[in-house]
Amino acid sequence: MGDLLLVRHGETEWSRSGQHTSWTDIPLTDNGREQARRLGPLLASYRIEAVFVSPMKRARETAQLAGLHEARIDPDLCEWDYGGYEGMTTPEIQGTRPDWFLFTDGVVPGPDGHPGESPEQIGARANRMLAKVDAALADCEGNVAVVAHSHFLRVLTARRLGLPPSGGALFQIATGTLCRLGTEHGRPVVAAWNVRPQS
Repeated sequence: MGDLLLVRHGETEWSRSGQHTSWTDIPLTDNGREQARRLGPLLASYRIEAVFVSPMKRARETAQLAGLHEARIDPDLCEWDYGGYEGMTTPEIQGTRPDWFLFTDGVVPGPDGHPGESPEQIGARANRMLAKVDAALADCEGNVAVVAHSHFLRVLTARRLGLPPSGGALFQIATGTLCRLGTEHGRPVVAAWNVRPQS
């Protein structure tokens, strides 16, 4: 079976400032576009037979600039719905909730249509996505790539490794990087993490 390649979208204004970004559909910065373009040769070194991408502009643009064409848009790859914490930084949230931690506490409800997601809900969504990835891997001889967002990809990694959703806290992912989840002796492993293209 091939590997699961995780690509976090390139830099945006809010990823640079540390603001939580889920449904706010902001574009990549010039630096984010360059990060995405530089991923192209690295990704081309893998035999990628299926690509899934979040519907958000920043993820779709990253996929295109990195040469991942014919990607299947999948809403299960959207970022964690931050509810009422959309656009806020962790220090701002901790100003009123000093011990707040996303991976265990979740978020407060936001505006209509954005009630927020609990760690359990995001874990269930990650499980659904992994089932689609496994189906694609079983149907090909190469690898499967997903292009999405930091917190969602961290939970996806935790679930792939058999950890609870809160285990996503262990896997920081930088913008414009590639991570690879493979297997060793039939068990899932982290094969590469936060790989940046060589300059």
